[in-house]
Amino acid sequence: MKKLLFLSILCLIASCSGDNIDKAAQINRYYEGFNNSDFNQIKGTIADSLIITEGDYVMEFDQQSYYGQFKWDSVFQPTYKVISIEHQNNQFIATVAVESLRFEFLQNNPLTCEHRFSFTADKISKIDNLDCKDANWQVWQQERDSLVNWVKENHSELDGFVHDLSMKGAQNYLQAIELYKNSR
Repeated sequence: MKKLLFLSILCLIASCSGDNIDKAAQINRYYEGFNNSDFNQIKGTIADSLIITEGDYVMEFDQQSYYGQFKWDSVFQPTYKVISIEHQNNQFIATVAVESLRFEFLQNNPLTCEHRFSFTADKISKIDNLDCKDANWQVWQQERDSLVNWVKENHSELDGFVHDLSMKGAQNYLQAIELYKNSR
């Protein structure tokens, strides 16, 4: 009887740790999808609905609307590097460094942040953007505001790019950065 109880507990522990490994692998596949420019890979890791939080700001996506977010992000040619994944209270905290053309311009490249992942039916259902320990938000804001103000004065046709989260908005953002750099 003791052997059966011990084996049952051992199997339960093994299956739980296997589940944690699978979820950590799911997080890695999620970021690999961005690096591979493969939305189908990302789609395979996320639930039918995905919530992303940034402080008090909550963004809700279905898979189709998240594809729009993916296209916006891809314009900046990001590279994601998963530094670590820790399991805490049935959630996973991933520390991820991202390099991109946008972060380079904003002088925060790479941007290393922690993200809390929650799962529903083994799919990513929520990502809480937590802390970006190496971010210099003052420099970020200064660079962004300089660009926005310069665009208003010199290329009003691109005005509003910073709030346009469509692929065209990202292209305008990148064009604004190039025009701004070339003016210097």
